[in-house]
Amino acid sequence: MRVEEGFQPIPYPEDNPYTSDPVLPALLRRTLPPNAFNEIEPDLVRLGADVITTIRAMGSGNRVAPPSLIQYDQWGRRVDELETSEGWRDLKAVSQKEGLPGIFYERKYQEHSRTYGFAKMMLMVGDSHEVFCPLSMTDGTARVIELIGNKEMKEKILPRLISRDPSFAFTSGQWMTERPGGSDVSQTETTATSTGKTNPFGPQYTLNGFKWFSSATDSHISVALARTGPPTAGSRGLSLFLVPLRLPLLRSPTDPVPPSTSNNIFVHRMKNKIGTQILPTAELSLESSEAYLIGTLNQGIKNISPVLNITRLWSATASIGGLRKCLAIATAFARVRKINGQTVLLQDSPLHVSQLASINLTYRALVHLTFGVVGLLGKVECGVASEGEERRLRVLTPIAKAFAAEKACHGMEEAMTALGGAGYMEENGFGRQIRDSLVEKIWEGTTTVLALDLARAAQDPKTLNAFVSWAKDVVSSCPQALQIQMQQPLEVLNEAIVELSGSFGRPIGTLIPRPALMVTGYIASSAFLLEHAIWAYTVGDAARDTDIEVFSRWVLEGGTAAAIDDLRRAKEGTEGRVKANLAMVFGEAARAKL
Repeated sequence: MRVEEGFQPIPYPEDNPYTSDPVLPALLRRTLPPNAFNEIEPDLVRLGADVITTIRAMGSGNRVAPPSLIQYDQWGRRVDELETSEGWRDLKAVSQKEGLPGIFYERKYQEHSRTYGFAKMMLMVGDSHEVFCPLSMTDGTARVIELIGNKEMKEKILPRLISRDPSFAFTSGQWMTERPGGSDVSQTETTATSTGKTNPFGPQYTLNGFKWFSSATDSHISVALARTGPPTAGSRGLSLFLVPLRLPLLRSPTDPVPPSTSNNIFVHRMKNKIGTQILPTAELSLESSEAYLIGTLNQGIKNISPVLNITRLWSATASIGGLRKCLAIATAFARVRKINGQTVLLQDSPLHVSQLASINLTYRALVHLTFGVVGLLGKVECGVASEGEERRLRVLTPIAKAFAAEKACHGMEEAMTALGGAGYMEENGFGRQIRDSLVEKIWEGTTTVLALDLARAAQDPKTLNAFVSWAKDVVSSCPQALQIQMQQPLEVLNEAIVELSGSFGRPIGTLIPRPALMVTGYIASSAFLLEHAIWAYTVGDAARDTDIEVFSRWVLEGGTAAAIDDLRRAKEGTEGRVKANLAMVFGEAARAKL
């Protein structure tokens, strides 16, 4: 039989990612002022059409390829020329034109500008080949300069970081990770030495060290931590610097581009990663590289914190954006694929739809969680947040990043299996999406690192109470009739709140932070879903029954009870469990050493 003969599978048509999304339109309608929503939604509809046409085409075929590094020219001179693909450059440019990260600093919609910009990112991320990695760090660097940069930085660097003109715009990297400590920056080896000179951008230093991960190696500038105090000072001896990748940093558009090594930054090698392969990530050495102090000396951790907080929310949005695309493919496939002798569409098979509904449930919970935190960030940046909201943002930023990464990857795998063998083919994009999304469990802090960050925040009773009080207030705001209807899930949610409230006493148990993070994630996502269900019920929204069902199922079937049990086990018999863990992993001899 010729391949053209016999049964021909029907390709699945993908709908506009905004108009077909099961969560985003209603969430925006609830959280945005009517005038802002009426202006923003047409732009999102337009962008959705662009995503599945022109933007997707930019990243297709041989237009995207891993970056290549030319370290030496034919005469043996060190040149370190980094070559990126046309598709990578075009995707970065179209994102800048769409206002990422410019929307956040134009603040046309005040605190809601964050919601608007992250909605655009979520629609694009599945087809963007990780260009939002450098743009997230660009956003974070812009915020640092906005907050503590000097006058010259604000006038000359900030406008480029937030520009919509790719020919003028800068992107920024963020260099923290080094070989001794990984996420533990207290072990930073890079040193900064004052030159005694003052550059218009600030006190001038030379940096010497080795950065083991430098995502966005093709950027114009980077922010970097370097040691200005003694090694014994740990993280208290670190300062924050702005590092030009080429010198001079500012030049006329007609001037030739300076050599890649013009600021004594040398690329040791490109990272060979399992995913994010289009994104240039390298090992760099700094050999008396020129840099400018940002903010106060020896306050580097505090000064770089806006970068970390912002990039963690970009990471969370990348996780849900990847899940969005995978779920959209699985849903579209179910509308055209027939089973049972070509007599029944998958969308008419209750068993198959049950699998899709489970993925959909996770997606809804993660979108409401992430955008709930994004909304808080917008309020804080615009100075309209209450003290409680500021404290809640401190708790929820690591939660959104870690919880979304943990849950989204499993959802993507389930969406892939919903296509059977067709899902395992590279052409549909599942493979790249899953590989790329796995890094979100690592970038900007692993789940364990973020669990420890949550534990530090929760040691302040006022901060933990701000979160717990909010969750209780959401539950108590539920109308009486709805409380009766949702009695069981509300009881489980209250049980989780009570269990979490007693988890961070001093000294905190060794095994508590990670299960506590997961319980916090379930509480937060459930509370945001409940807020939406209450709104839908109160206004009589057409989807109110679905929203009530989503909240109830997420609490009862999404894993909340299991997470509570994990936290309880972590509180009980810690010493015995630690010994048993050692024996399971490293053998009985390890148990005896403890």
